[in-house]
Amino acid sequence: MNAFKREKKEEEDGGNPFQNLEKTSVLQEARTFNDTPVNPRKCAHILTKILYLLNQGEQLGTTEATEAFFAMTKLFQSRDVVLRRLVYLGIKELSSVAEDVIIVTSSLTKDMTGKEDLYRAAAIRALCTITDSAMLATIERYMKQAIVDRSPAVSSAALVSSLHLTRVSSDVARRWANEAQEALNSDNVMVQYHALGVLYQARKSDKHAVIKLVAKLMRSSPKSPYAVCMLIRMACKLLDEVDEGSEFLEFIESCIRHKSEMVVYEAAHALVNLGRSGTREIASAISVLQLFCGSPKPALRFAAVRTLNKVAMTHPGAVTSCNLDLENLITDSNRSIATLAITTLLKTGAESSVDRLMKQIATFVSEISDEFKVVVVQAIRALCQKFPRKHTVLMNFLSAMLRDEGGLEYKAAIVDTIIAVMEGNAEAKEAGLAHLCEFIEDCEHTSLAVRILHLLGQEGPTSKQPSRYIRFIYNRVILESASVRAAAVTALAHFAAACPALLPNILVLLSRCQLDSDDEVRDRATYYCTILQQNADPTILPLVQPPQLSIPSLERALRNYVTSSMDEDFDISLIPPAQVIEEPTPEVTAAVRPQQQRLTREESYMEKLTQVPQLAAIIGDSILFKSSTIIELTESETEYYVKCIKHCFTDFLILQFDCVNTLDDQFLEDVRVEIETQDTYTLVCEVPCPKLPYNEPGTCYTVLKFPEDLQSTVITCPATMKFIAHECDPTTGSAEEQGYDDEYMLEDLEITVRDQVRGLGVRNIDFASVWDSAEARNFFTQEQVFALGARVTTIEAAIQSLITFLGMEPAERSDRVKSGAAQHTLLLSGMYRGGKEVLARAKLALTDQVTMQFTVRSQDPDVAELMISSVG
Repeated sequence: MNAFKREKKEEEDGGNPFQNLEKTSVLQEARTFNDTPVNPRKCAHILTKILYLLNQGEQLGTTEATEAFFAMTKLFQSRDVVLRRLVYLGIKELSSVAEDVIIVTSSLTKDMTGKEDLYRAAAIRALCTITDSAMLATIERYMKQAIVDRSPAVSSAALVSSLHLTRVSSDVARRWANEAQEALNSDNVMVQYHALGVLYQARKSDKHAVIKLVAKLMRSSPKSPYAVCMLIRMACKLLDEVDEGSEFLEFIESCIRHKSEMVVYEAAHALVNLGRSGTREIASAISVLQLFCGSPKPALRFAAVRTLNKVAMTHPGAVTSCNLDLENLITDSNRSIATLAITTLLKTGAESSVDRLMKQIATFVSEISDEFKVVVVQAIRALCQKFPRKHTVLMNFLSAMLRDEGGLEYKAAIVDTIIAVMEGNAEAKEAGLAHLCEFIEDCEHTSLAVRILHLLGQEGPTSKQPSRYIRFIYNRVILESASVRAAAVTALAHFAAACPALLPNILVLLSRCQLDSDDEVRDRATYYCTILQQNADPTILPLVQPPQLSIPSLERALRNYVTSSMDEDFDISLIPPAQVIEEPTPEVTAAVRPQQQRLTREESYMEKLTQVPQLAAIIGDSILFKSSTIIELTESETEYYVKCIKHCFTDFLILQFDCVNTLDDQFLEDVRVEIETQDTYTLVCEVPCPKLPYNEPGTCYTVLKFPEDLQSTVITCPATMKFIAHECDPTTGSAEEQGYDDEYMLEDLEITVRDQVRGLGVRNIDFASVWDSAEARNFFTQEQVFALGARVTTIEAAIQSLITFLGMEPAERSDRVKSGAAQHTLLLSGMYRGGKEVLARAKLALTDQVTMQFTVRSQDPDVAELMISSVG
């Protein structure tokens, strides 16, 4: 062990002796491995340097890694234990980069089967790292012996390595299940745990075998607390998959009384997260977590309060009984525990306790890490929704947090919370905008500054005093980077378009921006000045606030237009808008990330469709208007699993059928789906899937041309999957040459209005001016009154149903309804295939039932009639 002793000077310095290493010099030193005799101390030091560099992310080239690897193999002649174990680590690290690593197989096999236990476990791990499917048969006998070895370290190494080998051959765990079953009877807690992992891996594809395994172990109860924890997780998974599972729930409940604290916590954690847990089960779990809150062990206190924090999101009433214990944890020396305790209290406490709790947070919030500051921010966000009247106190606190030091994720979480509070509470809008304006004065994060300027451009013009925000925005034009200046120019243009009184002054400011040093800023200023000077046009606001278009689709359309004769004007309305996808709600300790721009569904599907030659010839210069969500035409457990995606173009519809053959004794050829359209649609072509082996996905396509009569486009079509079936040997996968024609009935496929309509991509348009100007633009109007059915009993349900059914986009946030409102007006905008704009207004009233006055305006009278008739 002398090789690991540090020099006295190094200990005095207290620094990292490896921090200034250079890859080239270390690889030069590796030549020492070839010296005879081997110097174990020196070689161990050099090998440690190589491992340090690799773990710091240093990349070795193939030649460098191969040379270092082969030099390392010379060290097998040394009997030094420390050096030998370092060699095993080096083999594992370099095996994925170096070439011909298989050469050390014999040396590793010798160490694996030798008498030196200190070598054997590490040799097994290294050997399994370099093993491929061809070598697997040669080491199988040795691995089976190692799994049942008397040494726990060797047995555990073999079991864990067999799990890693499932990436090489999926049936490894199944072939070695007998040995793993024997290892499960070991007295060593880790061997039991790893053996159970291998057995589960071997049986996880067979639900009945897993149920049998879990039922057997529930009766015998393994001695290893790690194995019991895994058993609890397996039981939870089975509870989600089977209808009846009372014995599994009883087992998890019984584990609350286990002698191991680890098992008790795992059982409590499982009970509070189970979907089918009742009040009794949750109460028993909460009582255990409450006891852990008073534990002298910080790890147990942290685990308990973190779980209670999560439970408080869904069952705040159940956690209320722990409030006294949680208040005792506010002063805990571990700030992570204190943070979780106080944020849990914020979720479960009364409105009267908010001020007191906020003062307690303020005393230590500067001492905790950004990660836990985000937890505090999330708790405040939930509190604002729970107690809207407290928004002033909470937003002042958030504003103070914005002025503190912190990273981008932390500041983004605060900005997200302020925006969410503004959206949910109209009274908080003015204060929120003021706080954000102050923040961008000193904001060091460009992405946040741009986002806040965009928000100011959207919300500022409708505030009580729009002019107060102009100074903050124009300061960004003077002081900030080009990206922020460009965003500020756009925000100024939004104010000018929406507030005519501010137009002359803003035009002066924008004219100054035309002298900016950045091209983007100058171009924006020039464009907006030109548009704003035409302020008599009622459609000015949509011109200043254009939708965010899909860039790949726009590029493709422009390229096609340039190569055409260009006799007609370019129609930008056919370009689908870019989608802004919101991240899912994060876990307790995850940061709230801002919205991110991603590829639209249409862009990704268009790329796939154009790769099919038959479809590429049909698509030509056309632009994909809309792709539907995935529609399942069979149950997932049936013989054949079929899903459909509808791709709508201006004149034709491509039906994409994703198929999976779940029968291991059949091989399918020439798979296609036949659609009966009752002579309304014209079949253009079918692209069959050439072959569909067992459990491998395949895709076939059907192309239909839309009928001229728009009313006929909405139909329900019977669908049948047709194919040539070949009998197949499940073990070898070989299929018989002679096949037979067969077919399989699918669920009916519906082609709806929603498939042919998409949103405009501009949620913040001034709907009133666009609606009024539609009359001047010779739009056709259709209107009808409906009494909605018994299924729609609330205004919220009616709004959601209309948006889902029509595929249009709500404008001016009209999809949000005040609680208890008996009347509401929903404003919808959209685009019908072919670039035909559609506007709709639904006046909803709730008495004994929901009634609706539905008005549609469109450039095409047939489109307006189709929308009305579809609702009817």
